Amino acid sequence: MEIEAKMRLIEKTIADRVSVIIAFSGGVDSSVLAALAYRALGDKAVAVTADSQTLSQLELEGAKNVAKEIGIKHKVITYDELGEPGFANNPVDRCYYCKKGLIRELKKIAKKHNIKSIIEGTNFSDLKNHRPGHRAVIEEEVYNPYIEFKVTKEEIREMARILGLSIANKPSMACLSSRFPYGQKITADALVRVGMAENYLHSLGFQVVRVRDHAGIARIEIMPGEMEYLLEIRANVQVKLKELGFLYITLDLMGFRSGSMDEVLSGNYRS
Repeated sequence: MEIEAKMRLIEKTIADRVSVIIAFSGGVDSSVLAALAYRALGDKAVAVTADSQTLSQLELEGAKNVAKEIGIKHKVITYDELGEPGFANNPVDRCYYCKKGLIRELKKIAKKHNIKSIIEGTNFSDLKNHRPGHRAVIEEEVYNPYIEFKVTKEEIREMARILGLSIANKPSMACLSSRFPYGQKITADALVRVGMAENYLHSLGFQVVRVRDHAGIARIEIMPGEMEYLLEIRANVQVKLKELGFLYITLDLMGFRSGSMDEVLSGNYRS
């Protein structure tokens, strides 16, 4: 099925829901969903972003900007992820607890404003990866048109280009909790440290950055083509990250790969 035909199907199925809340992170997936919902329902579509400890301020500002670009109503709520039972201990199904709590908060907003449906944007490509949060989506009967119409990540990027969205080529950005190995407790201070380290590296020109926190050891993931530059400025990077509280600073020679913390789940250490 051609991309524009899928877009029309998504718009129609959203329109049939009369009014919707979109779980909105400001990433490509949720932004395309918000744009299609706005085209289908106008002011009866509301994008809601959870301002939590695991969302960097850079990402929050980005979400505000893209919502403004789309024209959709945008609401920012405060959500205490670390207060969700089971989340801070960082089990392998951590995302389930987060998503379950977030949906609970979205349902409160929907009830208060008589909004008929909640929708979210996990893409079809993600289902082949470790996505425990999707179990909460199914349990809570949150609607996902990308899954119904089998819309892949690349198709969503193409939709973003068709819609003229500025974030069409934005790299995927998982929440900051993904920077910690499963079983290592997540704290507010550690989240701030990781966020500040990544913002610093972004300020130096690195586009795709992950600073994985292994109990005080920073494992930096960047694109392989940028490693030479990082090594040239390694003294500055070392000083800054040590100031933030990291004991040791390392560069992952395998480079950036999404979900690298999940490699231990299957024993697949990619080459």
